[in-house]
Amino acid sequence: MSLFITILASILVFGSVIFIHELGHFVTAKLCGIKVNEFSLGMGPALLRFEKGDTTYALRLLPIGGFVSMEGEDEESDDEHSFSKAKVWKRFLVVAAGAVMNMILGFLVLVILVCRQSAITSRTVSVFSENASTQASGLQVGDEILAVNGRRCFIADDVIYELVRTQNGTADLTVLRDGKKVLLEDVVFTTQETEEGTSLIIDFKVLPIEKTFFNVVKEAGLWTCSLSRMIFLSLIDLVTGRVAINNLSGPVGIVTVISEAASIGWEPILLILAVITINLGIFNLIPFPALDGGKLFLLLVEGIRRKALPEKYEIVINLAGFAALMLLMLFVTYNDIARLIVG
Repeated sequence: MSLFITILASILVFGSVIFIHELGHFVTAKLCGIKVNEFSLGMGPALLRFEKGDTTYALRLLPIGGFVSMEGEDEESDDEHSFSKAKVWKRFLVVAAGAVMNMILGFLVLVILVCRQSAITSRTVSVFSENASTQASGLQVGDEILAVNGRRCFIADDVIYELVRTQNGTADLTVLRDGKKVLLEDVVFTTQETEEGTSLIIDFKVLPIEKTFFNVVKEAGLWTCSLSRMIFLSLIDLVTGRVAINNLSGPVGIVTVISEAASIGWEPILLILAVITINLGIFNLIPFPALDGGKLFLLLVEGIRRKALPEKYEIVINLAGFAALMLLMLFVTYNDIARLIVG
């Protein structure tokens, strides 16, 4: 039964993320008057296929991908409604729409999760623990934490995330006190040693925020911003070596996490869905060949030059990017399997 639930939850998560991404490309292409030859969910042999207008709709066997095949996207076409004949700004919108839809899906899922909370967690200090080191360092009841070490905190989780990134148990806090911004330097947090290493103890509690329609939408929006920035910071940490590349996970690792979440309930699965779809949206906008961001960059170049790059150069660039992505996928999959074997 647990295996069945894991499979069902994994299909739900991956299927939703892929479907909404491809739906963004599809709907925008249709609105821009671009001919779509096929809209397919899944890969491999078609289980279900039907035609409506000039588009074939298909559901395929393997729930590991999907695609929107537009006329003239990867080949020459004389059709006036082909992708290649469309104006640059229309092609830009079509390419960007997939990532945008992923971000919208993430936001809507987070709205559901915020609605499920008994109250919204603020960043305003309400009470300190006994002998709190943060209070001794200058933090006061009523202070709203705006930033940690100069980095803005959108939601309460950001405060914890930034504190985890500190190296020595101290942090500079920017707080809102009596309507004014105040910088508190070297605020000391009590630390303790655990099996995972050194961890900080949050020695204060914060006030709840009433759940109104406006507050729910605002919190979900800020949560979306928080996750988006966290993904960027994670990429920066990987590039700078702050985090080892071995920590990257692919589909196998994600399924493992989904399995653990499924044993708890559906809310953790929704949170994973939100993180993955926002992650995909952000990652796809990186200007790297073979990603949507790489295509957007080439379209920007075309818009500036008033003409497209020679097709042979685009093919080489995209093939190189695709090869690099496949190598990365093989690496993270090997990593995930090795972690499963080692335990």
